[in-house]
Amino acid sequence: MMMMMDNKAALLVFLAAAVVAVSAGEARFAEAPQYRNGEGCPIIRPAASASVCDPGLVHIAMTLDAHYLRGSMAAIYSLLKHASFPESLFFHFVVTADAHLGHAVAASFPSLGFEIYPFRAEAVAGLISASVRAELEEPLNYARNHLGDLLPPCVHRAVYLDSDVLAVDDVRRLWETPLLHESAVVAAPEYCHANFSLYFTPAFWSDPELGARVFAGRRRQPCYFNTGVMVIDLGRWRAGDYRRRIERWMEIHKEEKRIYELGSLPPFLLVFAGDVEAIDHRWNQHGLGGDKVHGSCRPLHHGPVSLMHWSGKGKPWDRLDAGTPCPLDHTWKHYDLYIDDAAAASSPGGQCPSSILAAAW
Repeated sequence: MMMMMDNKAALLVFLAAAVVAVSAGEARFAEAPQYRNGEGCPIIRPAASASVCDPGLVHIAMTLDAHYLRGSMAAIYSLLKHASFPESLFFHFVVTADAHLGHAVAASFPSLGFEIYPFRAEAVAGLISASVRAELEEPLNYARNHLGDLLPPCVHRAVYLDSDVLAVDDVRRLWETPLLHESAVVAAPEYCHANFSLYFTPAFWSDPELGARVFAGRRRQPCYFNTGVMVIDLGRWRAGDYRRRIERWMEIHKEEKRIYELGSLPPFLLVFAGDVEAIDHRWNQHGLGGDKVHGSCRPLHHGPVSLMHWSGKGKPWDRLDAGTPCPLDHTWKHYDLYIDDAAAASSPGGQCPSSILAAAW
């Protein structure tokens, strides 16, 4: 349970928070409400004061960059709001080496426990090949491959999340996913109805040394899974040197034969498909950003929802700013801490971010 202020007190705190917004480049964000563990919750040392090695923490890994920062801030807010023990959440943010975004997070979430990990683009630049969209070639997209190296050795498990997600359920439930089989390093929702063969080129499938032979001996039929929501056993990852396994496929693709098209996803499929520990689809209602080219509106899949994911070209903040939002983008807006200075300047009464009022009531 969470200890929350009454609605009117929360509104006043939110209004005050809007005044102490922080600048991150050109973007400004309001301070989020502080969520505390309730009186009936087990005693867990707050992440902000705990050692990163504290066994009671739930570790969440994300990347931060300037364009997606607005999405990251909304994602963090949603995770805290719906957590049963919000003070146990510890965030690991991977950023490009020249980015200084941690101050924005600290100002909007003063009691948040987190660490910043600079990521050097040259660590992967020589392995990246051209993709169907330029943004898929950004080095930070490959930072998830390095979590086992970046995060402290005492962190044995982490939930990896993309910046364009929104939690509407307690992330601890996802964190506690059992990886029962000894070969299971990654847990994620699988989508076996998708045409798996389309993720690789005809040259891959026609090569007798590649194709189906790559997936022979896996526990199950290989299926597509989305790498934007994963539970990773970092102990097994490190022991099996899985970063190197992924990079070997990237080398083959770049230097020997073009075997896929879609950026950082196919190497993960080549290494893990068929050995993924399956999670309920409720934890990745993905595709809400539309397809990779047009970013058209899409509805939720059938069934319960714990986490929404705007994978695809269309991002809710971009569509909202353009005045062409999809229906589900309005749900995302309730968690948006962004302060629109242009809107405030044009309004006689200034601006109170909609996330402030929505969350308070």
